Amino acid sequence: MSGGIETLYVISVAAELAGMHPQTLRQYDRIGLVIPKRTKGRGRRYSAQDIAELREVQRLSQEEGMNLAGIKQVLKLQRALSRLAAENQQLRQRLAIYERGRGRVFSAGPNGEVSPLTKFPTSRAPVGQELVPYLPGQIVLWGGKRY
Repeated sequence: MSGGIETLYVISVAAELAGMHPQTLRQYDRIGLVIPKRTKGRGRRYSAQDIAELREVQRLSQEEGMNLAGIKQVLKLQRALSRLAAENQQLRQRLAIYERGRGRVFSAGPNGEVSPLTKFPTSRAPVGQELVPYLPGQIVLWGGKRY
């Protein structure tokens, strides 16, 4: 969670919210199915996401007839999908920023002529200079060479 305090639940409350017995949650923790956070004293603390995963385990087991090994793989793939979706969103936001800046980035030629960059250099920066992403309104010059 970003920017806020995450609510965590002790095992008895988490078990009740998930509709399971606390011993089931302990077993799922032992086999690596749903792993809660730990206190300094090693007590289990379950997040809302953990409880949602516990409910999903129960649904997959009861409604779909999956075994725990299959459920573990499904949860692993769902977690990976969530991470990739978040990364994709961040990259799309960065791309939108770069695209809004396109047309406002210029190059200057050796005779002083200034022209907008229509193609941003991506393959190689000039020798001794590193290629860095540009920001909207930034002027980019590399030895007078037009890109």
